[in-house]
Amino acid sequence: MYKLHGFSQSGNAFKVAFALRALQQPWEPVLVDFFNGQTRTPEWRATVNEMGEVPVLEDGATKLTQSAVILLHLARKHGPAWAGATEADQQEVLRWLFFDNHKFTANFATYRFMKAFAPAAPDPAVMAFMRTRVDNAFGVLNKHLAGRSFIVGDTPTLADLSCCGYLFYPVEESGYDVEGRFANISAWLQRVRAIPGWGDPYEILPGARIAPRW
Repeated sequence: MYKLHGFSQSGNAFKVAFALRALQQPWEPVLVDFFNGQTRTPEWRATVNEMGEVPVLEDGATKLTQSAVILLHLARKHGPAWAGATEADQQEVLRWLFFDNHKFTANFATYRFMKAFAPAAPDPAVMAFMRTRVDNAFGVLNKHLAGRSFIVGDTPTLADLSCCGYLFYPVEESGYDVEGRFANISAWLQRVRAIPGWGDPYEILPGARIAPRW
């Protein structure tokens, strides 16, 4: 059985949990006490992930890190079509995985963390800068989804599981109404919610919900 190290506020951990459920693979959650500094301890970095991040997936004796790597690993073992049905689709899935990790999730997850969970109130100038980057990244995906059911092809792929990772959390955590601002993303998220295995992050991942701080 797979073991997934993470916590409920991590959209990157949610991506992996969603994939495991969609692929109908049994898994066990392992709670990581991120907010009390567990991932910053030398012991955790020496034994779990030297990068100090979640998710971490245990597949037997193998530990895998970075959500895109884990998603590709799971698709290769349990559902190759999730990585793209054709060679062209596979390249396109990889393109969106890289975009998500570099621009889409990267900017929005940072923005949300600063607004909801940072130990000090965020600098308004920094938030304004980050918001322009979020606006741009979301605009790219919203335009791409015009006339499309999913990001690549006519069926869900890893691109969808990756890009949706942080979009099912409460609006008050980010103060950014994604579905109210981007009609195509909103319609796509409704289709993603219909994928067998979808669930609310706070229901399928371990750890208590925390009220936004700022």
